[in-house]
Amino acid sequence: MFCDRCGASVAADQRFCGRCGREFVGGTGGPVLAFPRRSRVGEHIRLVAILWLALSALNAVLGVLLLVVANTVIVHLPEMGAPAPATAWLHPFLSSLAILVLAKGVAGFLAGWGLLRRERWARVLTLVLAFLALFNIPFGTALGIYTLWVLLPVGSDAEYQAEVSRARAA
Repeated sequence: MFCDRCGASVAADQRFCGRCGREFVGGTGGPVLAFPRRSRVGEHIRLVAILWLALSALNAVLGVLLLVVANTVIVHLPEMGAPAPATAWLHPFLSSLAILVLAKGVAGFLAGWGLLRRERWARVLTLVLAFLALFNIPFGTALGIYTLWVLLPVGSDAEYQAEVSRARAA
């Protein structure tokens, strides 16, 4: 038999692991060496974090592209023959939109990074972003629903705090 924490060889009648000191809890039949049951949040948190990082990278690329288009093409449209009054509002509008998309990308990066590091504030930030992402069809909607399914139920806060505590102890 082997310890489920450190992998050391353990005799059937041993109560503690000789290498890491883990206590084996079990009935009269010897130690119980099964892996601890992971919570739903613990099983999905890494995938949620990686997906938020990926969506944020996509948002950052789109925001930069939109900013480049607003500051190069749109500015020179009147020189190409487009009516100036029709394009006067387009540059500030697209620049503002690009800044909002970039801000959403930065917030998503923070959320993904915080979830990977098991930061206490990351769950709340990710839930706020998930609600906002529901309107971003199709990828944001899918990720928003998945994030809400993982992090929103009643017991999820306790499970996430247990993950945070486990990460701090390691």
